Amino acid sequence: MENLESIILPGLSDKKPLIIAGPCSAETEEQVLTTAKELAANGVKIFRAGIWKPRTKPGGFEGVGIEGLDWLKKVKAETGMYVATEVANKAHVEAALAAGVDILWIGARTSANPFAMQEIADALVGADTVVLVKNPVNPDLELWIGAMQRIYNAGIRKLGAIHRGFSSYGKHLYRNMPQWHIPIELSRRMPNLPILCDPSHIGGKRELVAPIAQQAMDMGFDGLIIESHCDPDCAWSDKSQQVTPDVLNYILNMLVIRDTKQTTENLTLLRQQIDQIDNELLEILNKRMRVSREIGQYKKEHSMQIVQTDRYGDILKSRIKLAEEMGMSGDFMKDVLVSIHEESVRQQIEVFNNRIK
Repeated sequence: MENLESIILPGLSDKKPLIIAGPCSAETEEQVLTTAKELAANGVKIFRAGIWKPRTKPGGFEGVGIEGLDWLKKVKAETGMYVATEVANKAHVEAALAAGVDILWIGARTSANPFAMQEIADALVGADTVVLVKNPVNPDLELWIGAMQRIYNAGIRKLGAIHRGFSSYGKHLYRNMPQWHIPIELSRRMPNLPILCDPSHIGGKRELVAPIAQQAMDMGFDGLIIESHCDPDCAWSDKSQQVTPDVLNYILNMLVIRDTKQTTENLTLLRQQIDQIDNELLEILNKRMRVSREIGQYKKEHSMQIVQTDRYGDILKSRIKLAEEMGMSGDFMKDVLVSIHEESVRQQIEVFNNRIK
């Protein structure tokens, strides 16, 4: 695949990863310019700042609006950086393009709304700009792909994706769950699409930015978009997940970038073992489903309900504990067991409906 910079911003260095950094929100002209100059001094080429801020509840800081676009112009003039901001409707797009903003990104709330995406796409017709689409708030790959297709159909060819994690109910380590398999599948489905990772929004805490950024690099992401503020503890929004430009520089210097050009010949034997084990897993799962069908037949003949919740709970608890003792993730094993249980129930329903024996 071509380097990300050559696709979205020709003329930038071909060094990976591509870095986009800046505050969550443009708050004041002084804050914007101070942060931008500190980032530029550390080698960052692309400055980001939210001009319009979608908030979960009314009453919060919703961005400075169009006034902030003049500050981004000053960033370009005084530092030579490219500038990026979020757009959520036609008016945002028109104002940002008129102000010479180089990169537009579309947020998770907006990408989940096909009507909003189509409005933005229509406003982009005829524009020669870079558009990055964040994943929708919910883990729906088709919705993410559909959002990008709308932008592509508008004639935008400098197109990329941003993985910022997915919302979930309850308290977790992460603000938004990474669910790495979704952007990995996106890369498989759209192999020429540049994909950046947003460790700030995935982690939600500044101490998680570095490890998440390294995970993204280990999985071959093309770049990072990270929130950086000259005084993050006083930020008007998302202060807990922003880092200073100096801390960002340290994080970036500590990143290990893997060599993607190495031969994989030495992995052949190990991959053959994986293939063999996968085949064995399929055989075992097939045997398990056969037993599940026999259980379904017994339940049918004895007028028993299909789902036995107490039994299911015991299986989850005991198997997850055993998996953790073996060094596996409890969450991983829960996902596996839930999927197996759902398929077992489906098989038993088929038995009840006389479709299989």
